[in-house]
Formats: sequence, structure tokens, C-alpha cells
Amino acid sequence: MNTPFYYDPTAGHPPQTELLTGRAVVTEAYTVIPRGVLRDIVVSELPGWTDTRTWILNRPVSGGATTFAQYLLEVSQGGGSKTPEPQPGVEGFLFVLSGGLELSIDGEEHVLGPGGFAYVPPGAVWQVVNRLPAPAKFQWIRKAWEPLEGYTPRAVVGNERDITPNPMPGTDNKWRTTRMIPGDDLAYDMHVNIVTFEPGAVIPFAETHVMEHGLYVLEGKAVYRLNQDWVEVEAGDYLSLRAFCPQACYAGGPGNFRYLLYKDVNRQIMLGTP
Repeated sequence: MNTPFYYDPTAGHPPQTELLTGRAVVTEAYTVIPRGVLRDIVVSELPGWTDTRTWILNRPVSGGATTFAQYLLEVSQGGGSKTPEPQPGVEGFLFVLSGGLELSIDGEEHVLGPGGFAYVPPGAVWQVVNRLPAPAKFQWIRKAWEPLEGYTPRAVVGNERDITPNPMPGTDNKWRTTRMIPGDDLAYDMHVNIVTFEPGAVIPFAETHVMEHGLYVLEGKAVYRLNQDWVEVEAGDYLSLRAFCPQACYAGGPGNFRYLLYKDVNRQIMLGTP
């Protein structure tokens, strides 16, 4: 079995001799942020974090995905945060792309390398630090947890390489999903999975559903059908899909097409009072 590769950005700026090219698309149904626009000029500094650069990939906006925020962070040696989450009712999910992080959740210590992940429940006391010379690059997904009487989510820590993926029926295991948050526990109102397609595998219908998506391409390339458009994507690209955006894809080669996928799940639709 090949060791997974997770793309992380090199940042910097293109030279002045290059032409203006790119595949960035923003619509009311979806947003595509290609890896080539994740440059130094769009970096943010987050309060409470030291020696850390952040690319904000998604935030709730009118006409876009509204249930979550998603960041790409680069933490230099000695950097991190003792107070990373500013809102007590917000849950989080970390996925390490490269380097390593030391993570503490409610006093329990963990070391996360590439492929390492952690679900951090709302209200948890947690902190992260990078003690290695190489920068630590990771995805951070934040969502306001929707309380459900009788259910309390717990921290989940592991590495995607230690999880056996679930094959989609009828695909000869060429389309499979690695589930990192318990899928049958109503305490969790979001799932984060890694979806893998072998070359030539497809989503053969236009998925149209209420769940929103944040999709970071870890490896490979594909052609995605989004609404009425065909969009080419590759490792390092990011997609934000609003509710009910029709979606399908064809995986290209020569290697696997893999992406980190957020979606909101397991809650009733709450309606306003007339």
C-alpha cells in the first residue's frame, strides 16, 4: 500500500513575468479556490496564535455555505496557541497535512503527524504547538455545535491511515470513504471524511442534497460537475458547496484522487416562527 501524500501550499508570489491565469470561481452555488491563489498576500494573523499563518478558505456568507468555517494553517517551530478557539459553543476538526503537532485536549496529550486528525468537542480546553523544525500545515474546520438533549460529543483522535475505508456498493472498491467521526452517533452534527477515487472512478449521478461541503483536494486530479458547470480540480484546490448544489465527478489519473470532505448532518431543520 502506497503512503498517502497530502498536498500543502508553498505560498510566496508568482513572478512578474507570469500571465494572469487561474481557475477561481465564485457563484451562489459553489466556490472554487485553486491552489495557485493561496499566496502570502491573502494570509491572516489569528488572535491567540503565535508564529502562525492562516488562509481562510470558507466563512459563512450570504449566498454561500453558511454552516462552517475552514482554514489552512502553517505553524512555524515554537508556534501554536494556548487558546485557539474563541467561542465556547464551537466544535473543531484538525487534519495534519505535513509536519507535526502536539495537541492537548482537556489534559490528554496527543502527537499528530501527517494524516493525523482530531475532533475537538465544544467547550473543550485545548491547545496546539509545533516543536519540530519543519512547519506544521493542517486544516481546521469550525462549526457551531447544535445541542441535542441526551447527547454529548467526545474527542476523537487518530490517523486516517489506521482506518479501513468503506467501499461504495457496486464500485469494486474504486470509490471508498474513510470516516473519521462516528457516523451513527447523533452527538455529532458534522462528519469529516476522506473520499478516495481510483483513476476512472466516477460519481455517476448529480448528488443534490441539503448538506453543505468543504472539500480540500489532498491528492490527484478530477473533473467536477458543479451545478451546470464542469470544473477541473487538482491537489491543493479547495471547494465550498452550498446546500443543494448538484455535484458529480470523474477521477483522472495517473494516481488516486483524494479529498478531505466536511458535511453537516444529523439535525432537524429548524423553522422560524411566522
